[in-house]
Amino acid sequence: MSLFSVLLTIHILAGFTALSIFWIPMITKKGGKNHKKIGWVYVGAMYTVAGTALYMGLYRLLIDQGTTAPEKAFAFFLLFIATLSAATAWMGIRVLRFKRRVKAHRNPYDLGISGLLVAMSILTISVGFYYRFPLLQYFPLLGIFLGGGQLYYWLTPPKVNMHWYFEHFGNLIGCSIATITAFVVFGAPRLLNISSVSIWLWFMPAAILTPVIYLLNAYYRKKFKIKPVNKSA
Repeated sequence: MSLFSVLLTIHILAGFTALSIFWIPMITKKGGKNHKKIGWVYVGAMYTVAGTALYMGLYRLLIDQGTTAPEKAFAFFLLFIATLSAATAWMGIRVLRFKRRVKAHRNPYDLGISGLLVAMSILTISVGFYYRFPLLQYFPLLGIFLGGGQLYYWLTPPKVNMHWYFEHFGNLIGCSIATITAFVVFGAPRLLNISSVSIWLWFMPAAILTPVIYLLNAYYRKKFKIKPVNKSA
């Protein structure tokens, strides 16, 4: 069995794990034992998805000489999914470490990963228009939205209390969008033995879960009575 086949198997298993449990931290007690335990399993699965997708995308683009134009387009999608998964999982955890910050945060690793997500999103969109591949033309707009939001969050002082809370769940839900979309694009056609899936179905996870982020944001702002940060504190 080739290394590519082994990593593909690991990629599928990790993606299935993330897909199966991503909802559990959303409904369990925040900060509780189950929330933390399942959350770390989810993050670990997403890092595994990102790492294996990175290898497979680069393999198709740089090593496999028989790669066709559609396969190259999908290879860029894998690279984008790898970047999106890693950046959002990273952000979802890092905000917890710096939740007490009161000033702008300029850690080069954090800014670099968020900047990479924006740059990779722009590159993927360009590749999508080059290959005339709608999924690559428009889906990476999500990466620009999330990566730009990450940079804004780090580079500006916190404006409300519990700012980290919203960034935490917002980015990890964004991470789940990557998982579900990848399943719809790659997994569902194989499991259902169909040759193609409507392009509108490709965008459905983002169309459904992006509003969920906003709805949860509004719900928890009201629940916790979120207030502006006292600048004089």
